[in-house]
Amino acid sequence: MSYQIEEVFKQLDEVTHLIEERLDITYLEGLIEVLQFLNDGSNSDFQTNELELLENIKNKVTDEKVESEQIRKTIQLALIKGMKGHTQPQHMITPDSVSMFMGYFIQKLVKNKQHFRLFDPASGTANLLTAIMNQVEADVSGYGSEVDPTFIQLAVENANLQKQSIEFFHQDSLMPFLLEPVDITVCDLPVGYYPNDEQAAKYELQAEEGHSYAHHLFIEQSLTYTKAGGFLLFIIPNFLFTSDQSKQLHNFLHKHAHIVSLLQLPMSMFASEKHAKSVFIIQKKGENTKAPKQALMAQLPSFKDIQKTHAVLRKIDQWFKDEGLE
Repeated sequence: MSYQIEEVFKQLDEVTHLIEERLDITYLEGLIEVLQFLNDGSNSDFQTNELELLENIKNKVTDEKVESEQIRKTIQLALIKGMKGHTQPQHMITPDSVSMFMGYFIQKLVKNKQHFRLFDPASGTANLLTAIMNQVEADVSGYGSEVDPTFIQLAVENANLQKQSIEFFHQDSLMPFLLEPVDITVCDLPVGYYPNDEQAAKYELQAEEGHSYAHHLFIEQSLTYTKAGGFLLFIIPNFLFTSDQSKQLHNFLHKHAHIVSLLQLPMSMFASEKHAKSVFIIQKKGENTKAPKQALMAQLPSFKDIQKTHAVLRKIDQWFKDEGLE
């Protein structure tokens, strides 16, 4: 019998809800209990009806024919449901269409590499990280950082169930890491102010007065932990280059990076124009790097419009050829 994502999600949702009510915990905490059982079966404190559902789900997700991407999409549905009740509005799942698009671009950048190292300094539940790792053809060593204790537990269980090799850091991502620079960094930038002024003072992009922007500091931190010549793909708010500290950011990027591409995401994805985002791609400067002859700029169509999406992908393919990156 084939693996049906919606069907497995319904069972996953049902047992998570049962555990949530019985233990008087949040939906996401209930999901952690479920994923831990699916990974190692170690928790024996479940009720009979819960165990029946759990064993049924486990038989399906551990089937060798089931792909990691199918498991990711199943867990993602539960995460989206759980996020609706989470306190922080900026904690949102990166849409699949955006993750797939970023994976496509990364595959073009690393097409001759058999192995590369990938880092997400705001990895959340590891949905973006695993979506990219499932998509690219190379062998990937993944690294993720997340400060939220619930999210980091979900990320570990999520990655393990998908059999993905990811090392996680449970820490403030703007503090130093024990991490060698990586080949590629991806980040759906957390937007807002960073409250730790003492730590922010160690960054070039610290605010001249008041709190610094966390999204600016994440860009600088990402460059610090990316190799010279490595690439960085950010999901940025469209107001990034028009805000009050944008001149400082522009000067910093000019000093440390080459602008590769700015791809504006479809407006239909967002509730309003002020929430709109883009994919911003840069390369960290190195001895043998040079800026593209022309940065790739595009307004992405609705991903539901297959013809227009294919046209944009052809434009990207042509850009890679024109830049001699094929």
